[in-house]
Amino acid sequence: MEVSENIVVNNSVGDTSTKKLSPWGKSPAVAPCSLASVMDEEIAKELQAKEDCLAGYHLQGDKASSANTFEGGTSPDTENDFLLAQMMQLEYDKEYDRTIDSMEKRYNGESKVSVSFDNFRNVHPILKEDSSSSDSEEWNAEELDPPHRHPKPQTKQSSGNKKEIITKHDSTVCGRRNVKIMEKFPPSFAAGDIGSAGLDLKLSNGVFNTLKQHSYREERQSARLHEKKEHSTHEQVLDPKTRLMLYKLVNGEVLEAVNGCISTGKEACVFHANGGRREGEPMPEECAVKVFKTTLNEFKTRDRYIKDDHRFKDRFSKQNPRKIIRLWAEKEMCNLSRMKKAGIPCPTVALLKKHILIMSFIGKNQQPAPKLKDAVLSPRQLQQAYQQCVQMMCTMYQKCKLIHADLSEYNMLWHEDKVWFIDVSQSVEPMHPHALEFLYRDCTNVVEFFTKCRVPDVLLAHDLFNEVTQLAISLSPEQGFLSQVQAYEKHELSVGGRKNEEPYDFDYFFNKTSTQLQ
Repeated sequence: MEVSENIVVNNSVGDTSTKKLSPWGKSPAVAPCSLASVMDEEIAKELQAKEDCLAGYHLQGDKASSANTFEGGTSPDTENDFLLAQMMQLEYDKEYDRTIDSMEKRYNGESKVSVSFDNFRNVHPILKEDSSSSDSEEWNAEELDPPHRHPKPQTKQSSGNKKEIITKHDSTVCGRRNVKIMEKFPPSFAAGDIGSAGLDLKLSNGVFNTLKQHSYREERQSARLHEKKEHSTHEQVLDPKTRLMLYKLVNGEVLEAVNGCISTGKEACVFHANGGRREGEPMPEECAVKVFKTTLNEFKTRDRYIKDDHRFKDRFSKQNPRKIIRLWAEKEMCNLSRMKKAGIPCPTVALLKKHILIMSFIGKNQQPAPKLKDAVLSPRQLQQAYQQCVQMMCTMYQKCKLIHADLSEYNMLWHEDKVWFIDVSQSVEPMHPHALEFLYRDCTNVVEFFTKCRVPDVLLAHDLFNEVTQLAISLSPEQGFLSQVQAYEKHELSVGGRKNEEPYDFDYFFNKTSTQLQ
């Protein structure tokens, strides 16, 4: 309450009276108000407090706790602010926990061992139960995926609400992983399409390791076989030196092109080529290029066919395989020249270049003539082939002074209704120490083939041998015919030569080629 004292001066009387003033200045004038307006303001405040209490009750869900807030002497306005702060803090904690969850998933990823961030969460324990129940519902929803897309859980719930860590050594995890890795086995291993089968398959470590070792072993074995085959047909035939020689023949227009391989054997490979020109003379339109292998691994017994041949005896050297192969190619060229001169159907020699022999091609339009083994012949043609074969054997022995030494249905071609002899690089003369043994083997092969083809009137092996050699070696029941042939060879060699056997005079072509090679 403000008190003011006024000093009144009575000038007429001459007495002065003093009035005391407020030290803060002049007091403001207060507008007059009625009692009703004061009461309305109090009622409005009371109603506002009730509304705030009701709002706090709905937000918190506890009417009793909101009613008790007024008993501590605090005002309703202060209590409402506290509830709002709690609600805001709760929402912030939930958002923070969601951030922690995302960080935990990003940190663990698909690792078999997970790290828990539970100690960093701020959610109230009552609300944690609600969140754990929602997480379990999400987990169960993930479990409803197809079995082949089954997620590998990092932890599993155990008794006492403790999470048990699942490592990579778990049998279930290992079984599913082994089935997936099986699809990555080599293509040659028939593992099947396991992933798209839609089955939850598991494979134990023992079985998986056994299958893995087996697949790798099979892959290495197949690689070795393939590498060995490529080595025998590529490195031993078309080695860098051989390829360079073929390039020079093509660049020198001796050959127009080398088309491809048409035959392979234990001693050589034959390629088809288009002929060009050589020293102004035309080459055959289609040529057969025979390339002898440069190692002795494929034909280790070939030295017995050449070291006792008097034509190459002084030039034979076991220390240099390339020289032996060169002699081998030269020997086939000489034998073919003899046979061609005697009128025996065989390839015509066009050129010899070290271990590369170019001959005329027996066939047409890059299709080689079929071997007698593969040819489809009528009974009349088989009878004709047998008669031609016997006549050609007699001509080789009696006129060419040669024995094929490897005659069989594999070294005879059927072309233009005739039998053609090929592969005479191992052929020897009758003066060879084992010539008659080779001849008897040829007779045996020829008789067995035509007998199997049911050709009538086929001579026996020893009868065919006597017809070719014009010898009268009889079949003795005490010992085999081959033993008699070997005894005859030893006897003839001991007395200084065989009866009625004279060396064949070398033709001009052989002498000219030998001079060029030297």
